[in-house]
Amino acid sequence: MAIVDSYPLITVTNLQASREFFVRWFELEPLFEASWVVMFARPGQGSIMLGLMSRDHPSTPPGPEPFDGLGMIVTVQVDDARAIHARLQAAGAPIHHPLSDCPWGQRRFMLRDPSNVLVDVVEQIEPAPGFWDAYAGA
Repeated sequence: MAIVDSYPLITVTNLQASREFFVRWFELEPLFEASWVVMFARPGQGSIMLGLMSRDHPSTPPGPEPFDGLGMIVTVQVDDARAIHARLQAAGAPIHHPLSDCPWGQRRFMLRDPSNVLVDVVEQIEPAPGFWDAYAGA
C-alpha cells in the first residue's frame, strides 16, 4: 500500500466561521472549497493539511455527526510559539490556554475555533532536566 497523503477531516457546526478562524489566525490557504467543505494547505504548498466539512454535506458518509470538541486536538507545530502567541493575543485571537513551558519539552498555547475545535500551538524546547528519565524504561 502506498499512502499518498493523510489529513483530518472534521465535521464542524459552523463551516464559515471555522473557515475564517483558520484563515485569519493560522493563515491557511483554502485549497478547495464548496458550500459544504473546505480543504486547507499551508501557504505556497499544495498538500492538504486540514479539512473542514459541514454536517449538511451531500456525500453522507457514515458518522456525519458534528465534532463536539471532546477527545481531539489539532496540533500546529511552530518555530517560535512566544512570538506567535504575542501576535495573536495582540490581534484579539481567542486564546483558550495561556502560553506556558511544559516540563516534557514544549512551549505551547491553545485556541478554540467557533465549532469548538481545540488547536494546540507548540514549539519544541528543551525538557526539564531528568523529566524523561522516569519514562525511558530499562
